[in-house]
Amino acid sequence: MRPNKREYAVESQDIYTIVIYPLLIFLVRIIDVPIGTLRIIFLAKGNKMLVPILGFFEVLLWIIVITKIVQNVDKPQYYIAYALGFATGSWIGMLIDQKLAMGTVLIRIITAKSAVSLVDALRESGYVVTDVPAFGVSGPVSVVFTIIKRKEIDNIAARIREYNPQAFYTVEDIAYASKTVMPVGKKFRFKRFFLTPRK
Repeated sequence: MRPNKREYAVESQDIYTIVIYPLLIFLVRIIDVPIGTLRIIFLAKGNKMLVPILGFFEVLLWIIVITKIVQNVDKPQYYIAYALGFATGSWIGMLIDQKLAMGTVLIRIITAKSAVSLVDALRESGYVVTDVPAFGVSGPVSVVFTIIKRKEIDNIAARIREYNPQAFYTVEDIAYASKTVMPVGKKFRFKRFFLTPRK
């Protein structure tokens, strides 16, 4: 026996209510939450052009989802889809943040061991380093500062573990630096080789 039009309409509505709409809510959330993450990143970096554009689309998508949920307050699957979408979107946002690695950071290294080898290794790699003698709780220490691109953090951490594994270090975001951070890598060493006056 073939279902009549009314039964077919009910079944079709159930599919949308149980599957299609929750899936759309989930997908929209995993789009708008990373957009919010990017907006915060660009806001911290002072990008005045992208922040309002990202904010517009973030709020627009959020309003679309909230409107659908308010219209269906008696359907728990919508709330579950919303929460799952938010959690997944937050995770995607963190991945995007790690991949972009935008901005500049200050690394402060404090070590009781002599920092000469570490400082020399960092400078040989092209980093601009400041070494300041200081006095800590247990006696004399060296405080080493360097300003780098955020994507270079892992390289610096590897150098610290290699030369001063017991050193304490912190990483701080910098909103503005008065001078451009000197580049590192092969390109920098190539320039230094050819631009250094020969004796």
